[in-house]
Parts: sequence; C-alpha cells; structure tokens
Amino acid sequence: MAGAYIRKYVAVDFIAAPNPIRDHQPQAQHPRPGGSIATSICPRQTLSVAAARLRGLSASPSSAMESAYSAYHGAPKSSQFTVTALGRWSILTRQLPAVDKVRVLHVYDFDNTLFKTPMPNPNLWAGPTIGLLATQEAFANGGWWHDNRILAATGDGVDKEEERGWQGWWNEKVADLVKLSSRQPDALCVLLTGRSEHGFGELIKKMVASKQLEFDMVSLKPRVSPSNQSFQNTMHFKQLFFEALMETYRDATEIKVYEDRPKHTKGFRDFFAEYNRRQVEMPTRGPITADVVQVVDSSTLLDPVIEVAEVQHMINQHNAALLEEPSPSKGKLMIKKTVFFTSYMIGGDDVRKLLKLAHIPAGVSNSELKFHANNILICPRPCPTSILDKVGGMGSKMLWEVTGTACFDNAIWAACVRPVPHTAKFHTDNPVPLVVLALRKGARPIDAGKITIWQPLPTEERFSFETTVGEKMILRIEPEDPKEDEYQSLFANKAPKRKHNADEEWAARSVQNAGRSDKRSSHSGRARNKAGNSGRGHRSIAKGGGRGGRSRVGHGYRSLDDVDPKGQPSGNQIAYDDAAAPGSLGRPMGGGATNGSDLQSYY
Repeated sequence: MAGAYIRKYVAVDFIAAPNPIRDHQPQAQHPRPGGSIATSICPRQTLSVAAARLRGLSASPSSAMESAYSAYHGAPKSSQFTVTALGRWSILTRQLPAVDKVRVLHVYDFDNTLFKTPMPNPNLWAGPTIGLLATQEAFANGGWWHDNRILAATGDGVDKEEERGWQGWWNEKVADLVKLSSRQPDALCVLLTGRSEHGFGELIKKMVASKQLEFDMVSLKPRVSPSNQSFQNTMHFKQLFFEALMETYRDATEIKVYEDRPKHTKGFRDFFAEYNRRQVEMPTRGPITADVVQVVDSSTLLDPVIEVAEVQHMINQHNAALLEEPSPSKGKLMIKKTVFFTSYMIGGDDVRKLLKLAHIPAGVSNSELKFHANNILICPRPCPTSILDKVGGMGSKMLWEVTGTACFDNAIWAACVRPVPHTAKFHTDNPVPLVVLALRKGARPIDAGKITIWQPLPTEERFSFETTVGEKMILRIEPEDPKEDEYQSLFANKAPKRKHNADEEWAARSVQNAGRSDKRSSHSGRARNKAGNSGRGHRSIAKGGGRGGRSRVGHGYRSLDDVDPKGQPSGNQIAYDDAAAPGSLGRPMGGGATNGSDLQSYY
C-alpha cells in the first residue's frame, strides 16, 4: 500500500548470536531480563559461563564503548521499566496493554512524516534568516519549532481546521499505516515527536483526535524524563524513549520506526545496532529486529501574510522578554527587507500571453533559457521617494499596450510597451519601457536597454495588460541597530553606499537617458493583488495554495533542536515573484550572504 510512497530501507539486523525470535523458535526460548540469549550452552553451564563472560568483558575492547553508552544514556535499571513507568512518557491517560500482549512496536514521527508541517518560506526569507528561525537559542521563545503559534497557524487556524480534521495537511499514506497499526492486536502504536510537551501537548492531541487517529502513546519531549534524566537534544530524548519502550515490552520481537530525516534515520539505526550488540554481550531482554523506514518528507508553507505576521509576533515576544530579563547572549531583533528592484509587476495570465511573443529559434533549448515577462523595470534597488510619487506609489495600477518586439545578440528577447492612455505619467530606468521576455544564460536584463531597433507588432496582435507597482524583495531578521536609518536597513550585512539626495541622484541619471521618463498625466488605482507575482510590497508572493498549503522547494528539513551551529540551510532559494519560473541564475540563493548582491548586479 505504501510501497510507492515510502522508501523502505533494509531492516537493521545486527544480531551477532542466533536469535530464537528471528528464526521463529518457540516464545519460551526468548531471553528474559537478566537471562542469557539462546545458545547451545546447557543450563548447568549458565552461571559459570556468565561469570567468565563478565570477567572477559572487564578487559574487552567493548568496555570503553559500554562506558560511553552508559554515560550518554544513563545506566538502565530493570525496576524502572514497567508499564506504569512507561505510561509517564505519554500525554494520554489511556491504560497501556500488558507486556505479554505486545509483539511489535510501531513508532511514528510527527513533523513531515505523519503531518505536513509548515516550513519557513524560502520565497519570503533570506537564507541566513531561515537558519536563524530554526535556531532555538536565537529567540527567547525558542523560534519557529518551539513557538506553538506557528503550528497553530497551519491552514486557516485551529478553530477552522479542527472542524475539518486539518484536511489536506496529513501524509495520508502514513496516516493509513497508523490506522492499520492501531487495529493490529499485538502492536503498540506510538506517536513520538521532539516538540516540547508543555508547548505542544494539547495542540497535537487535538490535531490527532480531529483526524481520528488512535495511538496507545503520544510522546512529546518533557523537560526531564520520568526518571529525572535531562536531554541533550531530540535524538537523545528519542533514544532514551526507545530504550524504555523496548525494555518494558521485552516480549516484542520487532520495532518499526517511521522517520523523514536522513540524519535521524541513520542515528536510529546506529542506536539499534549498538543496543543489539549490548544485548548479545549483556542481555536484559534479548536482541530485537529493528526496521527504520525512511519516509519522503512532506512539508508545506503557510500563507505568506500569516507567516510574516506570526514571525513578527514571535519577534515582539522575544523583544518583550528581553526588556523584562536582559540577556548578554541575545539582543532585540527586527524584520528588515532587501529590495532588489522596483517595477511595474505583471500578473500571471499576462505573463503567459507575453511569453508567446518571444520567438525563440528552434535550435535553442529551454535549458539554455530563463523566462521572465513578469515586470517593467522602474529602477534597481529601492525606489527614491520622488520617483515613487511619480509612478503613483506602491500598489498603483497602470495599463500598458505591447507595440513591438526585438532580439538582442541572439541572447535577449524583449517587448516594448507604451502606457494607456499614452499621456499617462511613468518612469523607467531603461531608454524605453520594455518587458524582458527571455534570456540566454549569461545575459542580463539590463542589457535589454541596448536594443535600438524594434519590430512593430501588427495591430491585430497588440494587446493591453495591467501592472501593479511593487518591489522584488526578500525579508531578513537582524538585530536592531539604533544607528541604522530606514535606508541603511535595506542592505543586508554590509555598509550601504553613501546616501545621496534622491532627487540629485535620479536627476543625474535622467540626463544620461533623456526621454525615458514621461512627465504627463498620471494613472493610478486602488492596490489589489493579482495572480502570480503581482501585488504590493512583500505581499507580492505566491500564496500557499490549495488545501494543505504549497509544497516547499529546495530546502532540506531542519531538525527541531539539532540545527547546525551556523544555522545555514543549503540549496537554492527561489525569487518570490516566480510567475514564470526563470531558472536559477541571478535569483536569490539561500544560505549565503551574497544573495542580494548577486541579484542586484544581475539587474
């Protein structure tokens, strides 16, 4: 049933001695706590062999590993492994089945295994900011994975989503496996997540109940274990839980774990291998067949407007906490924006119509091209106030008509346009208003300004389209800087160029490109979003579409509190005005400090 969806790896089977369970021997031969594993040794020899084995262990090479294991996990005490003690790991109040009733243990991870958890939107945030959001130590309230408002904001919010069981937000294949596990008489079905018990217990319980999924245990990470052990990280918490689970249900012959993170999958396999090795050397319950199933992660995105609002709320809480209790390692934070350019943005339907005007030679493959057709450049970087006032301000609407096309150096395809009515006031940093349709790799949109000869379009092929004044930008979270003004805040991790008087700067530019700014009557309108990338400001982003949101692209999963110290995610970051996906060159790249400068030099 899940074969097409779940990549099932070979079961971990590191049992060094003959295993009576694996070989389908009678249950009576299964080793009990304190007993020896089934071998050819006669019962009369047991005590002497055990004594010899213990003497041998004191000088064996494995003794160092035993000490390290005990130091990390704590020395287990058989008396603590009872059904009652195990029940303290669960937020549910239901009675656990008796030890002799359970033969298999099924454990399911929550985030991106069972549930399509929203991730920080790579179309909204700069790469370093995505890493920062996932770093628990960066925020007084723990950040993205430790603030329950983020998970509660999934879809249309808790109140509406609970009524419909968070429809569209579940990995249905894994949910079906949970239902099969809950109906299997000899199986113990467990939900295990590294999210904090005090922060997420009630919310996750509500989510699971709305989906009508029945678990014997729902275990979240408490502040300390039931035996008062502290956790170094999520992996340590889960390994301690696995040990308690296997030592309690000592008649279980198999444990199956479903996990989406490769790092955790490997960690679990190594843990079970070491556990089975210890069971061979010093058995407490005997080896167990362990199968860690690597699940293809299924994550989604929040509505971008909601996401920015929730992150702002998170920052407000962080800053308020620092006012009450200052921290030498933390400072106040704020959301800043990096503006790559300001333009008349074109809606998705019109983008598709414009792309039909790009007559690409048959010998040029799409892999060599980047398609644009999504804006008419006003100016690179933030727009000075004088220019912004001239074009009607952010969100202002304007009509344009396509009048001609051209190809420059067999590398740039563009269309020239004119305002409708022709007396409307406009501004462009190009010699004439134009739309870059497509580029060959290595070409830059700014070079379209070198086109001097345009082929007029026949009257019957001309059409009009509407644009919205907006910025192509990306958001970032950085410390508050009282010495930084609004203009300086637009530049990420570097000192901006000297701040010129805006009118002087743009007047000087207009001398070089006389006639490109037409000072006639204005045309503006009420701001409203259109399909694709049109819109105003940071709202010009594709919304998480459909039930269950929009699948993320290009970013690896970040563990709850196992984030790399630098917090730098890898992979490509996609510019968030992707009405017509133009490939990767010159678009913001996640995980690096140079993404802004790369894109700004591109334009």
